[in-house]
Amino acid sequence: MAKEKARDLRAGIALLWGEQGQPTRGPKPSLTPARLAEAAVAIADAEGLDAVSMSKVGAEFGVSAMALYRYVPGKAELVELMVESVLAEAPDLSGAGAGWRPQLVEWARRSEQVHRAHPWLLTATAMRRQLMGPNQLGWLDAAFAALAPTGLSAGRQQRIFILVAGFVRTHVQQLLAFDEAHSQEWNRLTGELLTRHADRFPALTRAIAAGAFEPAPLEADPLEFGLDRILDGVQVLIDRS
Repeated sequence: MAKEKARDLRAGIALLWGEQGQPTRGPKPSLTPARLAEAAVAIADAEGLDAVSMSKVGAEFGVSAMALYRYVPGKAELVELMVESVLAEAPDLSGAGAGWRPQLVEWARRSEQVHRAHPWLLTATAMRRQLMGPNQLGWLDAAFAALAPTGLSAGRQQRIFILVAGFVRTHVQQLLAFDEAHSQEWNRLTGELLTRHADRFPALTRAIAAGAFEPAPLEADPLEFGLDRILDGVQVLIDRS
């Protein structure tokens, strides 16, 4: 098996940050990396990230896959441009209220909205060695700006950010994967199993009987509930410091 060619990370960074050199000779390019990313985003929104290919994006413009390599080195770089495209603006948290907590909650809600609008973003931003452009770093900067008033060390702020961002991702994954019919069937079959084997799982049986897996009330917001638990812990950490 042929060894995969290593990426030119410097070229990828230059592409994301608009620092690549422009050709001084020859015809003016008819396409741009931004236009290719926009077309790829439309494909991914409709069919998923796996459906995105250089040939499929090229077909949107009536050109071959080879023609795209003039603008983008490969799919990895194209996906990074797609991430930049949908994270077009870092969230302005100033209207969320004073203090670190409401601003961090607003950051999480904005992140949830983007991930729900573009489900493929979960996979795209989980890839190893993924480069980040100015838009993605802008989101990271906004989160750290919200955390700055906590007075916690930079290391602790980073770990809090990972907790919040990770919770948002998990929350969105659950929302996107939820299937009402499947959930009802799972509940029915699991209930039958526990009826037959209740003595083996007494704690779980009691929890289910008490309504542990019943649908949450309509007024309940799972994102808010989880964030409150995380941020309550952050407040304890601040108080101890």
